[in-house]
Amino acid sequence: MLVAVLAVLAAGCNAPGGADSGGVGAVTASIGELDPEPIGPPPSPRLPVTVASEDGAEVTVTSADRIVAVDQYGTLGETVFALGLGGNLVGRDTATDFPAAADIPNVTPGGHSLNAEAILALRPTVVLTDSSIGPHAVQEQIRAAGIPVVFFDGERTLDTTADMIRDVGRTLGVPQAGDALAERTQQQIDQALAAVPERQDPPTIAFLYQRGAAISMLGGPGSGADDIIRAVGGVDAGTASGLTAAYTPVTAEALIVAAPDVILMMSGGLQSVGGVDGLVQMPGIKQTPAGENRRVIDMDDSVLLSYGPSTGKVIGALTDALYGEQSR
Repeated sequence: MLVAVLAVLAAGCNAPGGADSGGVGAVTASIGELDPEPIGPPPSPRLPVTVASEDGAEVTVTSADRIVAVDQYGTLGETVFALGLGGNLVGRDTATDFPAAADIPNVTPGGHSLNAEAILALRPTVVLTDSSIGPHAVQEQIRAAGIPVVFFDGERTLDTTADMIRDVGRTLGVPQAGDALAERTQQQIDQALAAVPERQDPPTIAFLYQRGAAISMLGGPGSGADDIIRAVGGVDAGTASGLTAAYTPVTAEALIVAAPDVILMMSGGLQSVGGVDGLVQMPGIKQTPAGENRRVIDMDDSVLLSYGPSTGKVIGALTDALYGEQSR
């Protein structure tokens, strides 16, 4: 195994740098304004409604006056704002950190773990959540306290984005706003996809989830990043190198085998290791084409994997960062 890794390492050091992905150097992809754009003025929810929760329960929502929206990606919180109900959001997750949500209490202070006491203290009239966050016992505890808890699909792909927006709109009693927002989002996604350059040599892109030196994960199938990478015309390095889990702890050997032309990261993760200068000092990074060329693209944590109303803008910004003038 060691001989094989050394052989790959030597080949990587002598290779010309892999597929052309618009040049070398680090780029921050930006969608501009981070706050979600409401589809219209604040709508008036028509409640009660009974919906089928993703966990199999039938849930009746009687009020959307005090909403808690929590998932790993910030999708639900972003969607509530884009529906025009941001003023009703009283609790959020760590990923919902765009400026307009800054003063809303964060009920996942540890990152991705729910705090039942913190949620109950907010007196929510409905909790929107999914299987990406937990522990599940906390959501059940909140439901047992008499608060409607609605689970949504935990999978994040381009194909499920518009449907989730519609589902959130129906759950909150604003189906027309949900349909309009879903239509706008899908149009923006379609326009962004149409602008991705066609290439015979697609770049291999590795999504690296980093939180300081202690947490370093390489994205694979089902990470959410794999779908975004395919959307911008790239090959997901983790999937292509044989990973089978959504996230796998990073090793130098895994990075060398993945051989990415580009490394994609959340901005907060890149900052947590000291920027690109710190990143290229990590084991295995320098021995990849991306590390050799310092080819790193970062994007704000709140939008990169949100798969919500800003998804079309995310694809457009990543396309520009990846290909530069070739995408125009």
